[in-house]
Amino acid sequence: MRMPALFLSHGAPPLADDPTWTAQLRTLAADLPRPKAILVASAHWESAPLMLGATSPVPLVYDFGGFAQKYYEVQYAAPGAPVLAEQVAALMPDHQTVARTDRGLDHGAYVPLTVMYPDADIPVLQMSLPTLEPDELLDLGRRLAPLRDEGVLIIGSGFTTHGLPFLRDWSPNAKAPGWSKEFDAWAAETLARGAVDELADFRDRAPGMPYAHPTIEHFAPMFLTLGASENPANAPEQPIDGFWMGLAKRSFIAA
Repeated sequence: MRMPALFLSHGAPPLADDPTWTAQLRTLAADLPRPKAILVASAHWESAPLMLGATSPVPLVYDFGGFAQKYYEVQYAAPGAPVLAEQVAALMPDHQTVARTDRGLDHGAYVPLTVMYPDADIPVLQMSLPTLEPDELLDLGRRLAPLRDEGVLIIGSGFTTHGLPFLRDWSPNAKAPGWSKEFDAWAAETLARGAVDELADFRDRAPGMPYAHPTIEHFAPMFLTLGASENPANAPEQPIDGFWMGLAKRSFIAA
């Protein structure tokens, strides 16, 4: 069965303690076919040329600060995916360098996976975002799309809004600021229309900018997911919405 592609708003490490979000992620995962392997690109790894992470073993990168000690003790011993790494490299143009590294899974990759696939029994490979430009990420997603026919779940992991400098209430149930609500409503409606060109022009079109994304790395993974879809102009299913710490946790499934 052909796997879908996902865009996940991944949250900080305390995501795993949030009952609403974990229930939503578990339901999302339960409704999917079981992947043979997972390929994930996270907002927290930007590197050009394209880089592929560790395949044996696959450690974790605790790329955050200021949280309780327990979050630095989380383990997720997923199997490596060396075959998938070879497949990804083979799908890239001959002129494009693909680098290898022993970098592990950062929290944008492993936090949602600990909820969705807690047994850590599915091979996982993380790849870098070699660019943040929507058109280039759409093209990269198109190159990766054949992996879906091999049972690979492709995940772009970011956050639908990520205006951390402008938050005033850091509690999980904080009221969403106006800029976060406005941007999220625009993203939902634009996705529902399949208006990929408008999404790609979010820096100039979307309400709530630049507060919703003072830097754009958390919105960029969406375009990798859309590129990997069968048709980016088809409206994706949006099973997760709402807010966490005032940030929009909208996530979608692209067929």
